[in-house]
Amino acid sequence: MARKRMWAGLLGVALLFGSGDGAGGAEAKKPEAISDPAKVDADFAVQGEYTGELGAGDAKMKLGLQVIARGGGKFHAVGYPGGLPGDGWDAKGKKKDEVDGATADGVTTFKGPAGSFEIKDGAAIVKDAQGQAVATLKRIVRESPAAGAKAPDGAVVLFDGTSLDAFEKGARITEDKLLMEGGTTKQKFQAYTLHVEFRLPYMPAASGQGRGNSGCYNQGRYEVQILDSFGLKGMDNECGGIYTIKPPDVNMCFPPLSWQTYDIDYVPAVYADGKKTKNAVVSVKHNGVVIHTDVELTKGTTAAPVKEGPEPGPIHFQNHGNPVRFRNIWIVEKK
Repeated sequence: MARKRMWAGLLGVALLFGSGDGAGGAEAKKPEAISDPAKVDADFAVQGEYTGELGAGDAKMKLGLQVIARGGGKFHAVGYPGGLPGDGWDAKGKKKDEVDGATADGVTTFKGPAGSFEIKDGAAIVKDAQGQAVATLKRIVRESPAAGAKAPDGAVVLFDGTSLDAFEKGARITEDKLLMEGGTTKQKFQAYTLHVEFRLPYMPAASGQGRGNSGCYNQGRYEVQILDSFGLKGMDNECGGIYTIKPPDVNMCFPPLSWQTYDIDYVPAVYADGKKTKNAVVSVKHNGVVIHTDVELTKGTTAAPVKEGPEPGPIHFQNHGNPVRFRNIWIVEKK
């Protein structure tokens, strides 16, 4: 218990990273958005996920740590007693612990009232108030178990890097064969299972809705948010959220420039005599973890390109001004 209290105290300085709705004021200069992993700064190697154990025997506890770059050698860290989201941490009844830190002389240091931790060479060394090391957390890079999933027999392949034939005029592809934000499918759908892989840009100087923003619009009507929400609360306007309707059950957002996956089961609304008699329903897996189960979509997303109605609709990937990239998109229609 003493070690658990130490960890809670260590990460007890809370300054929550910007998870607002993105209203904000005007910026003098738009934050840089890096979509090429070869062009990142030194802070990128510090940002990421760390995991390890604290204590021994019956007192041993798994710890997870997410470190978010905020630009110019500054960072925000979120500690998870029990393990990382999707790997041991349970939001119910457990408090996340947060603290700010900065890099100096090649070492990134975070200090709390009961101790500190330092990040160097891919590891976070946790120290108690006397400066004694009590745990080592290793930096890891998680991959979605659904990444690279092959389209099953009968699926409609919307994008595999070879062409934009499945998309309306205006869709764009990068030199390295990735779909850019803003694409809308030519084909329209009713009930389906959709597989999407996406990569968020690295934007350490941005925050909130200005940081890696896009969205996956089902039937062009209902948005599952795409946003760099790594380490944030997990709200309905953050990654995995059903915009303005429901937050994800767990924030499974990986760090920016990681390939991530959505697997979406969608059932359209039912109409009779021009009136909606039953809401559309959606279930979502984010990076292989269930974050929504049979959620009723009570209203269309405000910015949706297609109004609610009984007609089939397209898949649309929002252009919010950030270079979000997509690959391996396929859909299986249901009858």
